[in-house]
Amino acid sequence: MTAKPPARHKPAPAGLHPRNRHQGQYDFAALIAACPALKPHVKANPYGLPSIDFANPQAVKLLNRALLAQQYGVQQWDIPSGYLCPPIPGRADYIHALADLLAGPGGTVPRGSQIRLLDIGTGANLVYPLLAHAEYGWDCVGSDIDLPALDNAQAILEANPSFAAYIALRHQTRDDAMFSGIWQKGERFDLTLCNPPFHASRAAAAAGSERKWRNLGKDKQLASARAPALNFGGRDRELCYPGGEVAFVSRMIEDSRRFARQCLWFTSLVSSADSLPALQAALRHAGVKQSQLVAMAQGQKRSRVLVWSFLDQAARQAWVAGRSQQDSRDASAC
Repeated sequence: MTAKPPARHKPAPAGLHPRNRHQGQYDFAALIAACPALKPHVKANPYGLPSIDFANPQAVKLLNRALLAQQYGVQQWDIPSGYLCPPIPGRADYIHALADLLAGPGGTVPRGSQIRLLDIGTGANLVYPLLAHAEYGWDCVGSDIDLPALDNAQAILEANPSFAAYIALRHQTRDDAMFSGIWQKGERFDLTLCNPPFHASRAAAAAGSERKWRNLGKDKQLASARAPALNFGGRDRELCYPGGEVAFVSRMIEDSRRFARQCLWFTSLVSSADSLPALQAALRHAGVKQSQLVAMAQGQKRSRVLVWSFLDQAARQAWVAGRSQQDSRDASAC
C-alpha cells in the first residue's frame, strides 16, 4: 500500500512582499465564514490540506470574493462571466511595491487620500483600487475602454460605500490613447499603474493558458478538450493588443509625455523579460529622467514593474515636500 504523503503546510510563495497579507496557507475556515458559497469548492489536496481546484473558474472567483471580504472588507464583489479574475496575492504585491516606491529607501510609506493613483484598464474586477484604498487609504481613479466592465465596477462601488467615496471611474473612449482623454486638465497623480494585455493575439493567449493548465496537472482535460480555455478568464481587450505588451506599454510611454509634469511615477507590469530592450528604448526616446525595474515573484512566476518619471531628483523631492506641507495644513485644520 502506498503511504499517504505527510500533511504539511505549503510554504509562502517565494518573493511575496513582506507586507502582503497572503503569506503561507490560506485560512479556509475564515474564508468560508466570509463567503459560504466557497465551501463546496474546498477539498483536501494530496497533502491532506484544504485547497481549491485552481483550474475551476468559479472556484477561483469565489476564492477572490472570500479574500476580498475577509482580508480587505470588500462586500458583494462579483464579475460577469468571461471577465478577468485576477489572483489577489499578486495584485497586492504590485500595490505594496508602489508603496515602497513612494516611501523611497528607508522612508515611510505615505498613507491617506493625499496620494492619488490612476489605474489604466481597471476592468470589471476593480481589484487594484480596492486594494490600494484598503491597504493605504489612497484616492484612486480607475479607467477602462470597456463600458460593461465599468458598469460592473460601479456596481461593486455601490455595494461598498466606504470605498466609493475614494474611488472614481472614467471611460476611455479612445483606442489610440491610455492617459489622453481621461486625465483632466491640471490634474496630478502620484502614481499610475497598469496590468497591460500581454498577448498579441487570442491564439497566443490560449497557448499561455495551456501552459498554465499543464502546470496545474490538467493534461488529460486539455487532451479531451473538456477544460475551459482560461481559468482566470479574460476578454480580448484584457488579454490581447496588436503587438502585445511591447506595443501597448510603448504607446503608454509615448502618451505619458503629455502629462510629464503631472505625475510623480508612471508604472506598468511587464510579463516578459524579452520585452524590456524595446521598452527601455521607448523610455530613452521619450526623454524620461529616471527609470527602474522592480522585480516581482510569486512562486515560479516571475514578473517585473517598469517605473519611469519625467521629473528629475530635485523636482521629485519638491513634489514630496509639497505633499508633506499639505498634510501639515490638513492636520492643523482638524
